[in-house]
Amino acid sequence: MHIHNLSQSNSVLNHFLHQIRDETIQKDRMKFRRNIERIGEVLCYEMSKTLNYKSHEFETPLSPSASEIVDEDLVICSILRAGIPLHNGILNYFDEADSAYVSAYRQQAESGADEEFDIVVEYLSSPSLEGKTLLLADPMLATGLSMLHVLKALEKLGKPKSTHILSVVGAQAGVGLIDQYLPDHAHLWIADIDDDLNEKGYIMPGLGDAGDLAFGKKL
Repeated sequence: MHIHNLSQSNSVLNHFLHQIRDETIQKDRMKFRRNIERIGEVLCYEMSKTLNYKSHEFETPLSPSASEIVDEDLVICSILRAGIPLHNGILNYFDEADSAYVSAYRQQAESGADEEFDIVVEYLSSPSLEGKTLLLADPMLATGLSMLHVLKALEKLGKPKSTHILSVVGAQAGVGLIDQYLPDHAHLWIADIDDDLNEKGYIMPGLGDAGDLAFGKKL
C-alpha cells in the first residue's frame, strides 16, 4: 500500500488539522465538522493527481475547447457515523460519484475487559464495486480493526479496480495493519499519523472521538 502522509509538507491542511485537535477550538461542532470536510477536500485534491483522465471536447459560448476530465467510476464509502463530514468533503469534489455507507462500531469483548473490544458491522448500503474505484472514508484509523472488518464486508460486493483510503488521523499500529491487508497498488491518503494508542485503543495524541465531536455523545 502506498502511504501518503500529507502533514509531512507544510500546507493549509496543517491549519485545519490543528483546529480539529485543539480542545478549545474543537468544541465548536459546526467548525469541527467543516474542518473535517475541508481536510477531505484537500485529501481528494492530492488523490486526484493519481487518477486516470481522458480528453473531452465541448463548446464554450465563444469557441470549441477541450479538457482533461476524470475517467473513473467512483464509489465513495464512509463508515458511519464519524465518516459523514469526511464523506461530504469528498463528495464536494467528486459530485457525480456513487455513495455507499457502512456501520462499524466497537462493542466490549465477551471477556469483559475494558481494554478489549470486538468490531460489529451491522448496516451496509452500496452499489456493486466490481471494476470501480473505491474511496473509503474513515476519519480515525486507530487500531485498524474497524477498517479491516469493513474491507472484508465489502468483498461480497465485487472487486474494485483500485482502492483509496482517506483518513484524517491514524496511528502507526492501524496503518500497519491495513498495509498488511491491502495490495501494493492501494493507497492511503492521510492528514497525519501519530505514534501511539492508549489502553482503550484511542489514538495518542489524536483528537478524541470524532463522532462525538461532530454529532454529540452517543449512549
